[in-house]
Amino acid sequence: MLTFATLLVMLVVILIAAEVFTNALEHLGEKLKISEGVTGSLFAAIGTALPETMVPLLALMAGTQNAQINEEIGVGAILGAPLMLSTLSTCLMALAVVKKRGLQGHLTPERSGLTRDLHFFLAAFGFSALALFVPHTQPFIRASIAISLVLIYFVYIMLTLKASEHLVKEGHATEAEEPMFLSRLGLKKNLFTILLQMGLGLLLLVGGAKGFIHGVEEASVILGITPLLLSLLIIPIATELPEKVNSILWIRRHKDTLAFGNITGAMVFQGTLLPAIGIMLTPWEPRREVFAGIVITLLAALWLRLMLSRGQLRIWQLLINGGLYLTYLLIALS
Repeated sequence: MLTFATLLVMLVVILIAAEVFTNALEHLGEKLKISEGVTGSLFAAIGTALPETMVPLLALMAGTQNAQINEEIGVGAILGAPLMLSTLSTCLMALAVVKKRGLQGHLTPERSGLTRDLHFFLAAFGFSALALFVPHTQPFIRASIAISLVLIYFVYIMLTLKASEHLVKEGHATEAEEPMFLSRLGLKKNLFTILLQMGLGLLLLVGGAKGFIHGVEEASVILGITPLLLSLLIIPIATELPEKVNSILWIRRHKDTLAFGNITGAMVFQGTLLPAIGIMLTPWEPRREVFAGIVITLLAALWLRLMLSRGQLRIWQLLINGGLYLTYLLIALS
């Protein structure tokens, strides 16, 4: 019971940290006068992606004394996050508004930004899938793929920032709805206090993720399943909560661009930089759970892109993504 209590406490720390960080990011976006697309796809996406980003990084670089467990936690967390975002998270967004908008109801994110996010994610994650089949005896090829993934994300950032000015003129500027947390304590809102709050959130994230890793190792022994499977299924559900909660809140307020950007921007971030680390530092191999997760993730992203190309997204279309997640569960647990 102590192990699961520790996991719960670390999860609460992670969620509080993500809320502190995201709140500061929204105010930073407003102060810099950038678009909702940039705030959602870059700032909020990176901020709320930090919990699941910290887990594999700390597992690989400063995890437990068991290297194999560290690698399994790392690979599972790296691949589990995009899987969760592209399937369960998008489905939960739809469920949050299905009563109000109906199964045939429209979802209206800014199309150019969402299309760009999906294109970059599909390209990067496709490279990650190919790397599974490159043997470790070919380090140059594996390193080239990893470097390419980093460059893909750099290009993505440049294009997203370039589109910001035009979107702001069209009325898609970022507006922070909630006061900054440090301002509530009496501190004056300026760039320094915004960055200070971001730094505090980051420190909490690191501490929470570190404690979560050790809890996962103990829980995997108690439950009798491998750290890889636990990392693929359990860690993303926990660490993706910031994206889920923020996107659900935004979509219920009809801020569809922020809701989708928060998820698809995180998918691009986690589909480029983290697989690059996994390719270089872990036995990036096509194990059944790993390969099935990548295929399901790509299918979910392709489905969203196909539906977007046919017109506006509808509620029922995102429910299909939830079905893909259930399909993965059947494969992984069978």
